[in-house]
Amino acid sequence: MATGKINVSVENIFPLIKKFLYSDHEIFLRELISNATDATLKLKHLTTIGEAKVEYGNPLIEVKIDKEGKKIHIIDQGVGMTEEEVQKYINEIAFSGAEEFLDKYKDSAKDSGIIGHFGLGFYSAFMVASKVEIITKSYKDEPAAHWTCDGSPNFTLKKAKKTTRGTEIILHVAEDSTEFLEEGKIGTLLRKYNKFMPIPIKFGTTTETLPKPEGAKEEDPAPTKEVDNIINNPNPAWTKQPTDLTDEDYKGFYRELYPMQFEEPLFHIHLNVDYPFNLTGILYFPKLTNDLNTQKDRIQLYQNQVFVTDNVEGIVPEFLTMLRGVIDSPDIPLNVSRSYLQADGAVKKISTYITRKVADKLNSLFKNNRADFEAKWNDIKIVIEYGMLSEDKFFEKADKFALYPTVDGAYYTFEELQEKLKPNQTDKDEKLVILYASNKEEQHSYIEAATAKGYEVLLLDSPIVSHLMQKLETSKEKISFARVDADHLDNLIKKEDTQISKLSDEEKEALKTDIETAINNKSYTVQLEAMDSSSSPFIITEPEFMRRMKEMQQTGGGGMFGMGNMPEMYNLVVNTNHELVSEILNTKTAKKKERLINQSLDLARLSKGLLKGEELTKFIKRSYEMVK
Repeated sequence: MATGKINVSVENIFPLIKKFLYSDHEIFLRELISNATDATLKLKHLTTIGEAKVEYGNPLIEVKIDKEGKKIHIIDQGVGMTEEEVQKYINEIAFSGAEEFLDKYKDSAKDSGIIGHFGLGFYSAFMVASKVEIITKSYKDEPAAHWTCDGSPNFTLKKAKKTTRGTEIILHVAEDSTEFLEEGKIGTLLRKYNKFMPIPIKFGTTTETLPKPEGAKEEDPAPTKEVDNIINNPNPAWTKQPTDLTDEDYKGFYRELYPMQFEEPLFHIHLNVDYPFNLTGILYFPKLTNDLNTQKDRIQLYQNQVFVTDNVEGIVPEFLTMLRGVIDSPDIPLNVSRSYLQADGAVKKISTYITRKVADKLNSLFKNNRADFEAKWNDIKIVIEYGMLSEDKFFEKADKFALYPTVDGAYYTFEELQEKLKPNQTDKDEKLVILYASNKEEQHSYIEAATAKGYEVLLLDSPIVSHLMQKLETSKEKISFARVDADHLDNLIKKEDTQISKLSDEEKEALKTDIETAINNKSYTVQLEAMDSSSSPFIITEPEFMRRMKEMQQTGGGGMFGMGNMPEMYNLVVNTNHELVSEILNTKTAKKKERLINQSLDLARLSKGLLKGEELTKFIKRSYEMVK
């Protein structure tokens, strides 16, 4: 038997390992199973090329808990190690790696958000164990070896009796880590990190019901047998070719990824690239709500089928973090901080590729089945609009498939929209004015006034629409968006023929003074306009620029400083050609005049959804008085 000292310059490397990434002790299991997987795949390779003259067979990795003995066993049937190799790989290489890793990260690890912590490898065992044993037998015809270390730099190495090929690691679980002796805990970790590892992982057994033998009575119980409980799927959908998968396979895989998700995904995108980097994966478009915050962190990042993280910011363009699915790439550096990742050239290429693939898929879905795409538009628009805002390349591609729905449920691409609106909605300065509503119910009377004039009104109701319109106005020629309640229609789409006012300038001045005195409300700016006599007498409008800036401020970014907190500002547009307005002007008694003005204002406010609470109650009471 040999004893020795692991050659490390840091005497207290074990306490450091223990402390390192304190909250993340659970990754020891992922690291040790990754090692076992590598050892098994290495054997597969060596038997394939004829270097290892042994049967590869159907190897398993087994995880066993010995609660009484406070031990966890991880057993593989891979290449194994000779005594010499244990000395080299465990005592020298693993620990020099440990030192280097700790040296690099011990101060910054907690703050730098290192992505994967891969590279911790074997010595992560000491995060949870007070003593670790390795019993291993190489595929070469050499005796087995038994290595023991109690968490100090001292180790023993002796021959072992093991006769089967592979490695068994025994962790003597430390007093502060006994949670890892719970079956539930280990089962959860295996499902989290190892659900799709390429070698079957056995964790205990499970009872399987067999078909009843012929001639069995109905009351006879069906026979059962104990079988290995394999917790992983070694051949997940993303490792297969798209041609070998059906729609049902993709949906089944989605359920495998998200067992608690009851809604089916809308569609999927299969990623598969081997140059200039390696990347496979499947992304799904789920049904999305308008809330941008609840959607993120559902894409899982794997490296060679080992789970790394579900925080893929920086790898996947931000607007796609609302999708779900899997990305697997050996080319994403893991022991790095997010800020490094975002600046990494290879990662940028990956991000660009994913953006392009998603845009191409959306375009082909739109072209191949437009009706279906339109039906799904409301469930996916938030991702597309966000992408158009945040990624210029995506903005260009989205021109072909981004849709603009009208209040009547018709859908246009931008090009179709321009063609449709040009004849009727171009103003005197040759600018195309695109009218829209953000809420069909609240803006009903304004929508009705616009459609009566033959104007199309879009329904744009997502939370980032103000930002998107700003972007469209700056990137397209001669267009502007205006919400239907931003001004009187004749002002929104200014044509040459201005209406003649029935009132003289003196009468207008007198009317304006009367109205301002009666309403006495600083939120309203009174505006007298000569309009069609059939248009409403009083209309409340909200200036587009101010309202849009305010909205942009509230959804983050854009807008002028502090506008998000500004009070609402409205214009009260008074139609000088309406007979009710003439009647107000000509009413002799001040009390009646004031009552007519307030009643008309309240009707306009009611139409805009601004009349609430006590004021609404008073208005209803007053209206009943008038109809008596």
